[in-house]
Amino acid sequence: MKAVVQRVSKASVTIDGKIVAAIQKGVLVLLGIEAEDTEDDIHWLSKKIANLRIFNDQNGVMNTSLIDENGDCIVVSQFTLYASTKKGNRPSYIKAARPIIAIPLYEKFIDQFQQELGKEIQSGQFGAEMMLEIFNEGPVTIIIDTKNKI
Repeated sequence: MKAVVQRVSKASVTIDGKIVAAIQKGVLVLLGIEAEDTEDDIHWLSKKIANLRIFNDQNGVMNTSLIDENGDCIVVSQFTLYASTKKGNRPSYIKAARPIIAIPLYEKFIDQFQQELGKEIQSGQFGAEMMLEIFNEGPVTIIIDTKNKI
C-alpha cells in the first residue's frame, strides 16, 4: 500500500456536484493498493498514519499526531499512486490492484483506521470521478509505502 498523507486545515470530496465528504483540521489520505497488499499492511499503515507526528505543538514543532489533535480524516482511493512511467509517456497502472481485490482492502483499511482513531472517518467513493478541494497546511505532505516498513 502507498499513502500520500496531507495535513489539511480543511478538505472535501465532491462527486457529481455533491459534497460527499468534508472535514476541518486533520488529514487527507490518498490510498493506493496493489494486489500483494495484506491485512498486515492495513494494520501497519493505519497505525502509522494515526500516530504520525505532523501537527504543531504549542511551540510550533511538528510533535503531535492525528490522535493527539482529535483531527478528522478523509480517505480517497487512488490507483494512480502505482503509475509506472518508465517507458513512454502513457503511465502503466499494471501494479495497481484490480477492484475485486482493492475494494475489500480499501474498506478494511477504513474500518481499521477508524478503530485506530476511535472515531468515524469520511471517504471518497472507490472508482468514482472525484473532485478534491485540499487546503494543505504547511504544506505538509508525507508519502508512506508499506513495502518500505522494515
